[in-house]
Amino acid sequence: MSNEQALAQYDVKKYRTPDGYTADIAVFTILSTKEEEYKPPTMALKIMLIRRSLIDSEGRPNLEAGKWALPGGFVDPKETAFQAAQRELKEETGVGSLHLQHFGVYDAPGRDPRGWIITNAHYAIVPEYLLADRQANDDAVEVALFSIDEALKLELAFDHFEIISDAIAVITKQLLETTVAKEFLPEEFTYSELQSVLLTITNDSAIASGPSFARKIKTLPFIEEVEGKKTTRTSKKPTQLYRFIETNLSTSIYTSSY
Repeated sequence: MSNEQALAQYDVKKYRTPDGYTADIAVFTILSTKEEEYKPPTMALKIMLIRRSLIDSEGRPNLEAGKWALPGGFVDPKETAFQAAQRELKEETGVGSLHLQHFGVYDAPGRDPRGWIITNAHYAIVPEYLLADRQANDDAVEVALFSIDEALKLELAFDHFEIISDAIAVITKQLLETTVAKEFLPEEFTYSELQSVLLTITNDSAIASGPSFARKIKTLPFIEEVEGKKTTRTSKKPTQLYRFIETNLSTSIYTSSY
């Protein structure tokens, strides 16, 4: 049977189509604060959220008005959800050119009061300077960075509590199973600076114990000592500097045994 014959027998009225198709974006960063000399910086994981406006861009009352939400919006017929995510992020927050990755589809009945709305969720974990020009636009009246604890206590729109919770699990794996932590470190760093980044998402004893992690870093095949170089920026006593190197990685790279 040809495609033409098959299509001739297809009755679109037999199937219900969604009422809308959207894309949402969870953007994370790690902020660094230097509080004391000779101490490693304090690191905090943050997520960027928007506050939904009272009226939409066309002047109509906005759904879930005043609530905090992930940036996002409806997918246009001639674009993919990924393209829509990039466009909506730029339109609502002024932030563009981020490396987005897809991590989930959300289609539970009743997740959106407008009807059967399916969303594709994307995430990015980026240095804070890439978010420096953030500014609320379009359907957003405010854009801000929140700690994870703060974000999950907000009155969030739709099912964004669930999406954010899932995104946190995804980036936790990214930080523990890839070398993405290097995006938040100087090219040459101390063990305690790397430890501070990782402690934004885990309290694993293999990482949380300073002496244990200081020994552990020397065994990691994707990190090497910078020969002959030490620093006092995280300790009064000169501390060894390290750098990342290219190598094949296993899962749980900071807690596995090699």
